[in-house]
Amino acid sequence: MQPLAAQLRPKTLEHFFGQSHLVGPDKPLAHAINQRKIFSMIFWGPPGVGKTTLARIIADQTDREFIEISAVSSGKKDIKEVIDQTKRQKTLLQSNKSPILFVDEIHRFNKAQQDYLLPFVEDGTIILIGATTENPSFEVISALLSRTQVFVLERLSEDDLNAIIDQAIKTTKSKIGQKARQWLIQYADGDGRKLLTLIDQTISLYDDLTLKSLKNALQSQQIQYDKKGEAHYNTISAFIKSMRASNIDAGLYYLARMVAAGEDPKFIARRMVVFASEDIGLAQPTALVVANAVFEAVQSIGYPEAQINLAHGTAYLCSAKKDRSAYEAYFKAVADVEKHGSLPVPLELRNAPTKLMKKLKYGQNYEAYPDSGKSLLPENLGGKKYFHQKK
Repeated sequence: MQPLAAQLRPKTLEHFFGQSHLVGPDKPLAHAINQRKIFSMIFWGPPGVGKTTLARIIADQTDREFIEISAVSSGKKDIKEVIDQTKRQKTLLQSNKSPILFVDEIHRFNKAQQDYLLPFVEDGTIILIGATTENPSFEVISALLSRTQVFVLERLSEDDLNAIIDQAIKTTKSKIGQKARQWLIQYADGDGRKLLTLIDQTISLYDDLTLKSLKNALQSQQIQYDKKGEAHYNTISAFIKSMRASNIDAGLYYLARMVAAGEDPKFIARRMVVFASEDIGLAQPTALVVANAVFEAVQSIGYPEAQINLAHGTAYLCSAKKDRSAYEAYFKAVADVEKHGSLPVPLELRNAPTKLMKKLKYGQNYEAYPDSGKSLLPENLGGKKYFHQKK
């Protein structure tokens, strides 16, 4: 049997919940569908608010083929296959009607993949509908943005969620009390899919929808990887600490967890760049070069291939010797800056571009290569030592 969310997926705007500012009477998307004037667009909004459903409705109500791919698991090769197939069908059917290519999580496509889409959007080979939870201004290239219309979808209101619950209750022939309903709405937090998933699981486990059964079902769910939740921070913490412990197996395991959950590869690579300086530092300076190379590779390649670059970098950083002396010395200096404020810079270290400054002894007695034991710190700090290199 299909999941409840799939069973209840609306096929027309009349049964679509939420986004009245876009699909209400004479609103932009409703008008576009009614006039059958469909153009490339990007849906930007939180999870579970109807981005995929809305794209399907547009395709159904304008009699267009609907092709769906995910930017997490698809690459340039997949896009090329869609384009080639579309061109063959247009020639075979002698049709000018362009299919809708729906790209879920379009922000996961790297620049090269987005660039590849561009000419086919421009010449109308396909009508692109992209869905993203991230700000497209930062994650979608400007050339593609200029050829699409961005529509902002909002989290579902309490009324929207109540209506979805009513529909779910009717479909499953269940009952729900007011306390359970209110708890469920609060739990969903504007996410319709999240709401329906818990209802579906609760009914399959307990055959009813009480507050107790909902909470029990929630506890039995497989732990989710929420990019803003505890699992996200726990996993990246385990990843960093595994590299710090030079444990390649654990490092690769937690990397695989993040990749499987669809974690942004740039986020992982950024943490690796930080780790290279913070934990490896002077013990193996090439670690920063490798980490930066991984970040650049991830930016240009994207998933799925970028996971190989991340694995390579993880194994290298795990294997490298560790030295936090530069990191620790810097933050000791930071502590003194916060404690003492802007202490006067020693005169000999000050620049002296004018006669007045020279008269005030700026730059006087400056030595380019002084004795290594000489302190150049402000007078109040004396000969304080921050840096102690690991032997």
